[in-house]
Amino acid sequence: MTEKSPIPKEPDADFNDDGDEPAFEWMKPSPKSAGEPAVPVVSGPAARTDGGPTGSRPVSSATGPGQPETRADRKAAEAAEAGAEPALFAEPLPTSALQVRPPESEVERRNHEREQAANAKPVAPRVFQVILAIFYPVVLLVLAIRAVTSPLFLWVEYYRPGFPGDGYGFNADDRMTYGSYAVDYLSNWAGPRYLGGLVNQNGEKLFKDGEVAHMADVKTVMLSAFGAGTLLAIIGIIAMLYLRKRSKGGIRRGLFAGSIITLVLILGLGTLAMLGWQQFFTDFHEIFFANGTWTFALDDTLIRLFPGQFWMDAGLAIGVLVFLASFLTLIFTWPTRRRRGLPPKKDAAAKPAEGESVDAEAELEADPLEK
Repeated sequence: MTEKSPIPKEPDADFNDDGDEPAFEWMKPSPKSAGEPAVPVVSGPAARTDGGPTGSRPVSSATGPGQPETRADRKAAEAAEAGAEPALFAEPLPTSALQVRPPESEVERRNHEREQAANAKPVAPRVFQVILAIFYPVVLLVLAIRAVTSPLFLWVEYYRPGFPGDGYGFNADDRMTYGSYAVDYLSNWAGPRYLGGLVNQNGEKLFKDGEVAHMADVKTVMLSAFGAGTLLAIIGIIAMLYLRKRSKGGIRRGLFAGSIITLVLILGLGTLAMLGWQQFFTDFHEIFFANGTWTFALDDTLIRLFPGQFWMDAGLAIGVLVFLASFLTLIFTWPTRRRRGLPPKKDAAAKPAEGESVDAEAELEADPLEK
C-alpha cells in the first residue's frame, strides 16, 4: 500500500450523513404504545428531498405526533406529553385557605366572642365605683365621730334637760371647762402633760395617772381614725373625679351602693346596741384597749365628766348622723328614669328613643345600675 493508495473506508462509516438519530438519550422521543400504528415513511421518487441531488437521503413528508420533524418539535411534543402527568409537589395558592369555610359551630363561637368583646365594659370605672361604695361608710362614720368629739356636743349635753348631774360637786360650767380640755386633747398634738398638769380648785391633780394614760390611748385611736378617714376621703374624691370624666353615672352608682351598705351596717350595729348597751360598750372597749386600763371609780374625773348617759347619747348621735346622711344619699342617687337618661314610660312604650333599639331599652329596664 503506497501513500497514493486510497485509505480504506469502513463500510458502515458515513461522515456526511448524521441521520435522524439524536446525539443524546434524553433527546429521543418518548416511545409510543404498542397499539398505535406506525407512521409510514414515503421514499422513492415521490418523496420530498431536502434540496440535494437525486439519490440523496429522502425526508419524510408525513410526520405524526410520535415522530416530530425537527428537534424543537420533538421537545414540544415531549413537553405536551409530560404536562398530562401529575405534579409531584403543588404549593397551594396564598388565598386558598379563604376558600374553605369553617364549621358552623366555629363561626357562631367567633361571633359570640366578638359580641362579648364589643359589649365588654372597662374595668377601671367598676373598680372606682367599688372603692367609692366601700369607703363611703367609713368616711361617714369618721365624720360623725368628729362631730361628737367637739365642744358643741358637750354644751348640748351638759345643758340639756335631764342630763344627770355630778354628785361630787361639778356643775355644768365646771364640766364644760374641764370636759373641753379632754376633748381638745383628743384632736391636738399635745403630750400627756396637757391633761396631767391640770389641777382642781383644791390644787389637786384633776386627772389621775391612769386616766391620763387611758386618754393617751384614746387619742391614738382617734388620730388613727381621723387619719384613715382623711386618706379614704381623698381617694374617694379622686375616684369621683375619674368617674366624672370616664363613666357617666358612675358617681351616682357608687354612692348609691355605698349608702345601702351604710344603712345595713348602721341598722345592724344599732340593733346590737339597743339589745344590750352595756355589753356593746364593753365589747367596743375590749377591741381597742387592754383590760383594766379603761375602768375607773365613780369619783374619778373621767366618770364625773362623761357618765354612762353621755356615751349612750354619743352613740345615738353618731348613729342618727350616719343614718340621715346615708338615707339622703340613697334618695338623691336613686336610679330614676330621668337620672338614667331614659324617656318616660309612656313615650318608651309607644316608640323607642331615636338611635336606641328596643333590646337596649329592655336591658336598661332589667338592670338599672348598669346603665
